[in-house]
Formats: sequence, structure tokens, C-alpha cells
Amino acid sequence: MITSLQNPLVKQMRKLHSSKGRREQHLFLLEGTHLLETAFESNCSLAAVCCTEQWRDRYPQLWEKASKQAQRVEIVSPEVLGAIATTVHPDGVVATALRIIDRPAKLAHLKLGLVLERLQDPGNLGTIIRTAVAAGADGLWLSDDSVDVDNPKVLRSSAGAWFRLPIIVSFNLTEIVADYRSRGVQIVATLPTAKKLYWEIDFTCPTLILLGNEGAGLTQELVSLSNLQVKIPLGEGVESLNVAIAAALLLYEARRQRREV
Repeated sequence: MITSLQNPLVKQMRKLHSSKGRREQHLFLLEGTHLLETAFESNCSLAAVCCTEQWRDRYPQLWEKASKQAQRVEIVSPEVLGAIATTVHPDGVVATALRIIDRPAKLAHLKLGLVLERLQDPGNLGTIIRTAVAAGADGLWLSDDSVDVDNPKVLRSSAGAWFRLPIIVSFNLTEIVADYRSRGVQIVATLPTAKKLYWEIDFTCPTLILLGNEGAGLTQELVSLSNLQVKIPLGEGVESLNVAIAAALLLYEARRQRREV
């Protein structure tokens, strides 16, 4: 059992709390039983799994899976687990997985996708990923100046959906959006000044939905590539909606229309 905070593995895992540490080690953290279960289902490459004795005894089948699939498994004290986790009350297990670096920039078959520009809040991104999977989106593109896609809070907020959606981080969203537009994909930008309401357009054709930064919205460069601009009606005195709520409204309107066709 690992009981010392000075243990090399403990030090290594604690460095994964930061973006720099994740980039340098090419690893990210998976915290909690549910994320570990989803990682197994997705055949995620696990580097290490650390758990308490109580967790091992409670989940013997997961412990057996971890022992077979992870490169390393360790029993740790509750104090050590608390140190390597980013949550205040971890449920007994923390793992590390290999970062997925080289994903294709484009999907061969796209019916519905999301493009997120300069998103900063990890909770928002995780919630959007979870909603995108629930609504049947095919993929998500994220600008490289956004929050890290493997930030621990992003994974936790996605509730496991992170593993079920192609997520592409791009330094050139305009090139990707322009390419899809040239192939006949409808590009829908969300703007507070738009004339059309989001339910007034046809989402049954292949569509990319563009959503911008929580405070500043979309850049003009991306807006200029859109075929259509839409807005979400707001009550008096309300300036904007949370970006995750906005994403949910548009994604589920697309799902509603597609189910009616």
C-alpha cells in the first residue's frame, strides 16, 4: 500500500492537476467509479489505477479488470487518494489514461455537429459534451484556445459521455467550418442580434452549430462563414443564456425536427 505523499507515482499523478503536467506526461486523470467503468467500456488505454482497500473490496470485478487492463494498479491510503484527486470527496479510485492527441480533423459522415470557440469554463464544456451525446450529435470541434478537453472537471461534468463523442481540438476552426460549408453542410451561428429564432430554421439537413465564448460570443471570422444566424428569445432584462443551456436548446430542436421527418 502506498501511504506516502512523496511516492513518485503520487507526485506524478498530482502534476496531472495542471494543463502543463498533462501535456508533459501525455496523461490525464479519471476520477471516480463511473468514469473508470466508462473507460473500460471504451477500451481506453489506462496507465495506472489507484484505489483504497475499501473501494477494492466494494468493486472486486472492477479491481480485476483494472489489474488486467491497466499498466499498473496500486492500493493507496485514503490520505494519498485525497491528494491525487481533484475532488473534495473522492469515491475511492483515481486512474490515469493516455491522452488522445491525433484525431482526424474532419468526420466522414456528418449530420449534426457542434463548433465551440474559445470556451473557458470546464463545467460548461462537460455539460455540452453530455448533452451532445444525448441529443445524437456526431462530433464536436473545439478551438485550441479553449479550456483543456481533458481537464478533470470536463470529464466529471460529462458524466462519461466524454468517451462517446468524437472531440477534435483545432487551431484553425475557420478552415474546418469553411470546408464543411463547401461540401453543402449548413452552418448555423448563434447571435443575439439575429433575425430568426432558433426553431424557425430547418435542422433536418446536415448542420454545424457554432457557439462562442461565454462572454464575448463568436468571432466575426466564424460568423462570416455561417449560412444562417439564429437567436434564442430572452425575457426583458436578461442579456444572455449560459452557453451550455443554449447548446441544449439548439441540439434538442434539431433532434425534435429529425424525429418528425
